[in-house]
Amino acid sequence: MSRSSPLGSNTLPFRRLGRTQLRVSAIGFGSAPLGDLYAKLDEEGAIATVKAAVTAGVTLFDTSPHYGNGLAEHRVGAGLRGVPRDSYVLSTKVGRWMDPLRSGGTAVAPGAAAPGFAGGLKHKAVIDYSRDGTLRAFEQSLLRLGAERIDIVLIHDVDVWTHGEQAIEARFKEAMEGAYVALSRLREEGLVKAIGVGINETRMCERFARAGDFDAMLLAGRYTLLEQGALDGFLALAAQKGIGLMLGGVFNSGILATGAVAGAHYNYRPAPPEILAKTGRLEKVCRAHGVALADAALRFPLGHEAVASVVLGAVSAEEISRNTASLARAIPAGLWSDLKAEGLLRPDAPTPD
Repeated sequence: MSRSSPLGSNTLPFRRLGRTQLRVSAIGFGSAPLGDLYAKLDEEGAIATVKAAVTAGVTLFDTSPHYGNGLAEHRVGAGLRGVPRDSYVLSTKVGRWMDPLRSGGTAVAPGAAAPGFAGGLKHKAVIDYSRDGTLRAFEQSLLRLGAERIDIVLIHDVDVWTHGEQAIEARFKEAMEGAYVALSRLREEGLVKAIGVGINETRMCERFARAGDFDAMLLAGRYTLLEQGALDGFLALAAQKGIGLMLGGVFNSGILATGAVAGAHYNYRPAPPEILAKTGRLEKVCRAHGVALADAALRFPLGHEAVASVVLGAVSAEEISRNTASLARAIPAGLWSDLKAEGLLRPDAPTPD
């Protein structure tokens, strides 16, 4: 892993994304908060956050039409305006296109869930994994970003969390017969450099990895200090196939950043007692080594060979600085061995150097 950044800041290491020729910073910028996730943001402040990430040496910028019904893409594009295009990697998603003549959010199936955006654009989101819907979404993203190209395009949210048990089989079939075919053609024509999926469930990541020829995947919340179940199949498969992984949710919705405090969240909900208890044990071992829990949580996933970047959301320059400083802090090897000895990390979990 190189210790310099293509943007020249020399503050962040960067890695090759799977078998592609793309190199990305070990910390990526996740733009869901810029879509007014949970709270409305000041426009200038949101754009300034993107610029702060550029200054810090971040080279991977991930966004989606879903984030504020296109608002995050607008803000990311504005923040990157004027930055040399070859100095960063731009990732967005398909699966939703926006109808500007209708207003509202996105309808989801009964039993499914979707994060709540407090603001965003008024356009109506249409869930559509067909070939034509995918090409429409791709074209709209180019326009909102003000970009001449997008490097990575991911099929978004083909999971039970989003669509529910009753609809997932139809959605998977639609995605493979529609979106996958369209993205494969864009890749063949050189219009995108990598295609993949962005979802919250390990099982669906593995299913897509076996069903098609994918370059990259963004998995949120399933390979962290609190859970390493992804080691049982998907991570090994990704390494075998040369699929580059971008990991979101490395703090499991906040608890690995805040610690086991009252009101701590896990998987977008108040943390249950067993998760609070395990987090408390993790904190105790970290304290014994003089390491902040959040620093260990950020660093741990980067120990796996298939992981190219941890994608972190931010809403201020201060949060960008905090994340980059966290990555730079030394963590003793004894921390990882003690976590394994305490049964808090799986014995087969690879750990950072």
